[in-house]
Amino acid sequence: MRDGASVTLRFEKPDGGMLAVSISDLIVGGWTGRDTGALQHHIDELKAIGVAPPSETPLFYRNAVNVLMQDDAIQVVGPDTSGEVEAVLVSTDEGIWVTVGSDHTDRAAETYSVAGSKQMCPKILAREAWPLDDLLDHWDDLRLRSRATIDGTEVPYQDGALAAMRRPEELMERYANGVLPPGSVMMLGTFAAIGGIRPASRFTMEIEDPTRGAKISHAYDIHSLPLVS
Repeated sequence: MRDGASVTLRFEKPDGGMLAVSISDLIVGGWTGRDTGALQHHIDELKAIGVAPPSETPLFYRNAVNVLMQDDAIQVVGPDTSGEVEAVLVSTDEGIWVTVGSDHTDRAAETYSVAGSKQMCPKILAREAWPLDDLLDHWDDLRLRSRATIDGTEVPYQDGALAAMRRPEELMERYANGVLPPGSVMMLGTFAAIGGIRPASRFTMEIEDPTRGAKISHAYDIHSLPLVS
């Protein structure tokens, strides 16, 4: 869909060059676990905080592109938001690229609308990207990790290999018949939180490629504004 709204993102390539892309579509994949047991665990942990189970899996939520950011700090309204580390596809005229991002979400709003809750918070992406074609033959070995600063202490928050998630080819096929148009960002879903979903003052995320010995990392501070009624 193209409606005139767009944001420009910039990424450093592995060769040191820069990639600038105008994004006009943001798709947030949900319930994308390949392992049905792990997927059910994530559904159950969300159910524990009042989130209704999905109508089907996977689901694809459309978000406004103006929530996309590559900043080191964000502002949110209220105390009930948290990050989620995800692999992210960025489709450009030069092909599809991969970075790491956080599907930051309002958990209070999620209890009555998952789609609405995702629109209420920024989606933060790193400033580096890798070509997808360089990763497909060992995609399942890639690893996502996040750490959260909670009550002043940084703790492990998420950790898992992409073997547990549906592959990007399958998600693109399900969403767009295998072709993700240039100018699109697709977030590919996440893992359960270690110790349960909870808010933090800082969120650190990374995607690691152990085959190539490479990582992309990013961190951001979360500033909560008063929830005025």
